[in-house]
Amino acid sequence: MLSSHDDYPIHQTPDPINQPAVSNKNFYDRYWFNGYAKDGEFYFGLAMGLYPNRRVMDAAFSIVKDGVQHSLHASRLAPDDPCETRVGPLRIEVVEPMRVVRVVIDKNETGIEGELLFRPRTACVEEFRAPLRRDRRLLMDTTRFTQFGTWEGSVVAHGETTSVSPARVYATRDRSWGIRPVGEGEGGRPMGEPQLFFLWAPLQFEDVCTHAGSFEDAEGQPWDNFALLIPAYEKPADIPGVEDPGVQPLLGVRHEIDWQPGTRWGRSAVLRLLQSSGDPHVIELEPILRFNMLGIGYVHPEWGHGIWKGEQALAGESWRTQDLDPLDIRHRHVQQVVRARFGEREGVGVLEQIVIGPYAPYGFKHQMDGADA
Repeated sequence: MLSSHDDYPIHQTPDPINQPAVSNKNFYDRYWFNGYAKDGEFYFGLAMGLYPNRRVMDAAFSIVKDGVQHSLHASRLAPDDPCETRVGPLRIEVVEPMRVVRVVIDKNETGIEGELLFRPRTACVEEFRAPLRRDRRLLMDTTRFTQFGTWEGSVVAHGETTSVSPARVYATRDRSWGIRPVGEGEGGRPMGEPQLFFLWAPLQFEDVCTHAGSFEDAEGQPWDNFALLIPAYEKPADIPGVEDPGVQPLLGVRHEIDWQPGTRWGRSAVLRLLQSSGDPHVIELEPILRFNMLGIGYVHPEWGHGIWKGEQALAGESWRTQDLDPLDIRHRHVQQVVRARFGEREGVGVLEQIVIGPYAPYGFKHQMDGADA
């Protein structure tokens, strides 16, 4: 079936653009954004995913402020035209490719609405590709780029308006596509108890951004580990292009996390970004606000990514963050707004963490144990 994208010279296979070359049911194409006040007053997250082989498109928006997190979840039958990036009341508009993006949430029954404009502080940075196979199955194989920026606009959540200005609200966005576990299970032999350690830390300073991440197995062996130094610019017009030759790939990242007792949430952290010279860049992190990724569908039992909900579905939910069980598997996956110290630089960013199952380097032995006091 043809779509508007077929009028552009961008084809990679003999098929129309809306027909994925990959037949894997878990093929996806996804937008993801966060935004956070520099002083930790609030954090919001946004996700929109297209799962063409499941015929699903879904989206979510969530904001945490004053100890309460509100969320909007929406799902639909996937459109025939892949540039139709709207799910229920939420739509994403690419104003200037690889630069400027607008997010609009029309007034709706969940009590969440708003309009936000993303502008960049950096070029786009492609993360390293690291396929993962388990039990002879290809579980993950993705391309991802990350970009740092600011937000402008406002969000209304249950009658309270939050003003968003570039001077005080930083942004991270990533675009990813490929294969990863989504939707309903595919059957076959069970792969045993789940295990995952993931750390992802995009941080912003006045003149530079740093980015680091690591996927690791139960013994702490990384299968994806990276670190980058990324030039930051005062004006979008100063960014040299889609990619920036000034980006410095480093050798990787090592982490030291002090966990809150009885949880798998960080209380503080030190990141060491490895250089070929042997002396790492050391960054100290102090969490000041926690956002539960459940709010935008991660590990959500009802609104997980790629789950068929019918041709149109919409719902909202809210919770007090202090009421969550930190060892419930739904609440392990978090992004924490963090103050960051990098030598003489002081900045802010997020530290994303999810630890499921055993992880020997920090003494986690099974599914339900938290950090010792």
